[in-house]
Amino acid sequence: MRILVINPGSTSTKVAAYENERCLWKTGIDHSSQEIKRFARVGDQYEYRIAAVLETLALKDDSLDTFNAIAGRGGLLNPLIGGTYLVDDNLVHILQNAPGGEHASNLGGIIAYHLGQRVKVPAFIVDPVAVDEMEPLARLSGLPELPRLSQSHALNMKAVARKVAHKMGKNYQDVNLIVAHLGGGISVAPHYKGRMIDVNNGNNEGPFSVERCGTLPAYQLVKLCFSGKYREGEILTKILKEGGMFAYLNTKDARLVEKRINEGDSQAKLVLEALCYQVAKEIGAMATVLSGNVDRIVLTGGLAYSNFITQEITRRVSFIASVEVVPGEEEMEALALGALRVLQGEEQALVYQG
Repeated sequence: MRILVINPGSTSTKVAAYENERCLWKTGIDHSSQEIKRFARVGDQYEYRIAAVLETLALKDDSLDTFNAIAGRGGLLNPLIGGTYLVDDNLVHILQNAPGGEHASNLGGIIAYHLGQRVKVPAFIVDPVAVDEMEPLARLSGLPELPRLSQSHALNMKAVARKVAHKMGKNYQDVNLIVAHLGGGISVAPHYKGRMIDVNNGNNEGPFSVERCGTLPAYQLVKLCFSGKYREGEILTKILKEGGMFAYLNTKDARLVEKRINEGDSQAKLVLEALCYQVAKEIGAMATVLSGNVDRIVLTGGLAYSNFITQEITRRVSFIASVEVVPGEEEMEALALGALRVLQGEEQALVYQG
């Protein structure tokens, strides 16, 4: 089975071709900010990006009509269970109108659908960020007006969870894992027999990351918001883009921070250790969700390439379960394998109802 994989970013589109589990080729297409600014809405970019994908296929001496399916990155949808979803007219309409918010990932399903229509093959999205398999207990925040929402790095987390389960000689549905995705945002989720039954929302809960604040002291945050010093947009920027490690050290590059630590910078050491400390605390909290019945703890994402970070976290949590490090993000492979499971009859394609 040949699968074309498309993963749009704000100013780039990653494209890859897979034959079953094997990646034949992959590349990134850069889009100039001037071109992107021509479009009033993200969903309007699909024809422009399709042209870029077709040009890439030609450069790779590959042909659209040789693929059995096309898989695109899932967008900001309403809460849904994890799995592989067939992209139909309804889903395309929702992604283009973006009720969940404008985001480049919305384009994944749209592009996949229109390319699939050209050659009469199915289009899929896999485990979008809105995957919600949380237990009812996990939804209560303490204020009825502020329910906890499930948004996470579900695509990579579930893909890595399946890989670790396979390495253990078991199915994903037969193991209990705690998976921590360590990237620009940090998601920590307990996976109970194939379902993410809780997760911190990486935008506003849990550990601070290289650029996000994570959980903040609520009373002090309210006082800051009403201090008159900041507008709403400025506060959101501080929380989502200028918080965490960046707020303390003025960099979002953990490699530079490690270099500063090696040069004797005590503040850099304190901040990076605090990030690891908070991740470890979140893992410990999620272990209670599984009543301590944890088969493996998995560290993944870009920061998992750092020995300093993985060793600091492992030192604190290895008493709970063995720690497996799977660095990087496997989004392209995860999209291909999600489509492949449907094509091979291992899973049934889901239909998004909205």
